[in-house]
Amino acid sequence: MVNTRLRGNRCGPHAGPVKLKAHGKNLVFGGLVWVLVASSNVPVPLLQGWVMFVSITMFCCSTAYLLLFLLGLADRINTNWNFLDMFYHFIALLCYFGAFLLEAATTSAWTLTNGTAVPSGNILTVLSVQQHNINVAATIFAFVVTLCYGCSMFMGFKRWRK
Repeated sequence: MVNTRLRGNRCGPHAGPVKLKAHGKNLVFGGLVWVLVASSNVPVPLLQGWVMFVSITMFCCSTAYLLLFLLGLADRINTNWNFLDMFYHFIALLCYFGAFLLEAATTSAWTLTNGTAVPSGNILTVLSVQQHNINVAATIFAFVVTLCYGCSMFMGFKRWRK
């Protein structure tokens, strides 16, 4: 039985299914970013190291946060879950936006001229076509995760303001 007093005051009447859907998308796309960057050559460790850190950290935090709600532990902790939800997604949005920009910078520094990689700009990336395509996919999914966290933050803000 769900404690309606805590649900109504803290989480809202429909917070459970909405949070499950939002966290599921964040986990799937965040996991894809993690796998894609890990499978690439990591030509610029300084930039892509942050992308790996963000994707692994947010994947673990989102999993823990989701389990908190799935196991019903959120009902036992008396706090304003709407504010914490909005704040968590804001932090995740900032981190993933930075990760997206760094991954895009790494990917865009690669050009192919007559079958050989030529550096463009100040970043030297030596990648095969397959490795470049993996980095392009990682950039796209990092952007998708950023959008997902932004939508989750917006929905959390609307629930918090009610």
